[in-house]
Amino acid sequence: MKISIRHRYIKKIPVLEVVLEENKNSVLPLVIYYHGWQSTKELSLTQARKLAKKGMRVILPDAMNHGERKTGPISPIPSITFWSSIQYNIIEFTQLVRHFDKQKLIEAGKIGVGGVSMGGITTCALLTQHPEIKAAVCMMGTPAPQKYIERVMERAAEMNFFVPEDLPLLLSWVANYDLSKVPETLGMRPVLFWHGTEDPKIPYEDMADFYHMIEDKPYAENSKFITGEGDGHLVKGDMMDVVSEFFENELT
Repeated sequence: MKISIRHRYIKKIPVLEVVLEENKNSVLPLVIYYHGWQSTKELSLTQARKLAKKGMRVILPDAMNHGERKTGPISPIPSITFWSSIQYNIIEFTQLVRHFDKQKLIEAGKIGVGGVSMGGITTCALLTQHPEIKAAVCMMGTPAPQKYIERVMERAAEMNFFVPEDLPLLLSWVANYDLSKVPETLGMRPVLFWHGTEDPKIPYEDMADFYHMIEDKPYAENSKFITGEGDGHLVKGDMMDVVSEFFENELT
């Protein structure tokens, strides 16, 4: 199976479009997969290839401030560049979907979203506002972004980093995309969560606590949480296979 990897710009957003060569012009399920913090779209190609082999069209965007869109050093103020990048991901999601929808290349509204780390946070945020997403995967992200911001501010204060007093106000938009505050927006959609117990960057407990809160609720009956015992902040090949099989089951 030959895979086509096409570099293109969609409304000036640099993306890689990954799909089986034979399916380039076919109507297919669409999966938008977001990379992590200080990473690039190219580093998600292994996952994208696995998904493409299952019969999906996969779009890998470069987040703002990353890859082709990196214009300079990150802000010395903790979280500013990070959350700006996520905000752009959220804003641009509809543009990417609309592009393929206008070309009538999305099969029966089958839209999937996934990502790792920052991309996982993006995924959870999108679920709060986009019911058109049919299935999603959050790998080592957090569905509780406000809690994450509070933790970053506390740590910055401990390390004597400068943080503007109005940082919570500057990031107040995040409250509208906090899945832990509106878990009912899962809406019985199939969502796969994965997190390693030894993750040093995004606490495993935030994901575990969220899942334990929702696991018995009707709106979460199609949600699944996999614990990576002893795993850190890295998604291994076998979990990429699990992600591919999940999207295959839910979208194809």
